[in-house]
Amino acid sequence: MEIIPTQDEVIQLLRQSGALRDGFFAYPNGIFSNQYLQMALAFRNYQDQKTLSVALSRLIRRNSEIRAAIPQLSIVAPAVAGLPVAYGVCEALRAKRVYWVERMNRDEPQRFRQFLEQEPGEKVLLVDDVLRSGKNLREIKTLCESNGAEVMGLATIVSQPNPDSIDFGELPRFHLAVIESTYYESRENWPHLAPGQEPTRIWV
Repeated sequence: MEIIPTQDEVIQLLRQSGALRDGFFAYPNGIFSNQYLQMALAFRNYQDQKTLSVALSRLIRRNSEIRAAIPQLSIVAPAVAGLPVAYGVCEALRAKRVYWVERMNRDEPQRFRQFLEQEPGEKVLLVDDVLRSGKNLREIKTLCESNGAEVMGLATIVSQPNPDSIDFGELPRFHLAVIESTYYESRENWPHLAPGQEPTRIWV
């Protein structure tokens, strides 16, 4: 595998780890898809997680503005899912710090832990394992900017856009692979639906 793996090499790793699966899946938002991606399965093998995180950091370093800001750069991630990548990228870049946001329940906005305050003008890189709709990351971006921080880019191992994906405009984005899954609004639209076939329901 190259220093920065190819799209095919990343996909192969995801399939071998069981993280990327083909089938008939029902997502919590009511849509159906032919693929399911669970990055936590790929990260069970620490060496795979390290390989992907280091590769992502090398893509990030190609951006001259972010590269210049690395000594003072903060890596900010959604809780749990994004943390392995955030710490891996931070270690490889030798950035300044890592922290994350949390949502206490679905009806409350995301927030930082108590007493965690961002510095005015703080340089921030948003990092997560996968980008789908991007809604959580947009919320984090807005939160950081409302605190006076400067969001310099958005980095994920995989980009897997869905029908609800949002546009981040000119914000620099980095990813190792793009997975173009197919989505359907109802099970009746599924072209290969067999009699009595039920989808695998995704929890989150």
